[in-house]
Amino acid sequence: MEKDLILETKQLTKSFLGFIAVNNVDLHVQRGNIHALIGPNGAGKTTCFNLLTKFLKPTSGKIYFNGENITQTKPAQIARKGIIRSFQISAVFPELTVLENVRIGFQRTHTNTYNFLRSDSSLNRLNNRCRELLAEVDLLEFENHITADLPYGRKRALEIATTLAMEPELMLLDEPTQGMGLEDVERTTQLIKKVSTGRTILMVEHNMNVISSIADCITVLARGAVLAEGTYAEVSTNPAVMEAYMGTSEGVLEGAH
Repeated sequence: MEKDLILETKQLTKSFLGFIAVNNVDLHVQRGNIHALIGPNGAGKTTCFNLLTKFLKPTSGKIYFNGENITQTKPAQIARKGIIRSFQISAVFPELTVLENVRIGFQRTHTNTYNFLRSDSSLNRLNNRCRELLAEVDLLEFENHITADLPYGRKRALEIATTLAMEPELMLLDEPTQGMGLEDVERTTQLIKKVSTGRTILMVEHNMNVISSIADCITVLARGAVLAEGTYAEVSTNPAVMEAYMGTSEGVLEGAH
């Protein structure tokens, strides 16, 4: 049975002044999966993300979303097609309340414009949906808090909520647990697992404990190229992966950051 691929790349390549950052990457993201992109520092993970969301143009190769060639599609059009990226650095409006941040995401999908000049009363119809989403990410009790006052881990949860408000078909999460303490890492890991129901997630993540607990499939990059792909059990015992991460081909990859 052929896999139902939501995202696929064919020989995706990006070079900068002769340096090949992404080298002939064939990526296969199955619909409904949590798919992790991992690799040592400098492996090309963020560059690959930037190519998928069209912040960078490929030097060569093709990108397909739901079978459609989107290689030349502009970033704003990519978002409208349902590919929404959550950035490595928390991207929320710090002076707005938690609910207002989520409502901005809904405005994008329900009014075709951010339209900041609309009256509060005309936007209140979105509030019930905002509260449902805040409940989904365990932030409902913080709805009236100013975002700047939230703890770091809660800000990242809010960022996931604003991403969800844009109703993505494919969510791209860029190191969602970076900079978190153990408690926040665990909460965010469970949150990603929870919101993945009925959605597809492609994530870059360094924490192997996170990857091992929630990823359905893992693609390992090294020096811009695909080194291995498979389940955690498969890639964590792959000698080539061990060599890239640890400098040895013996043992098992676990608990690395």
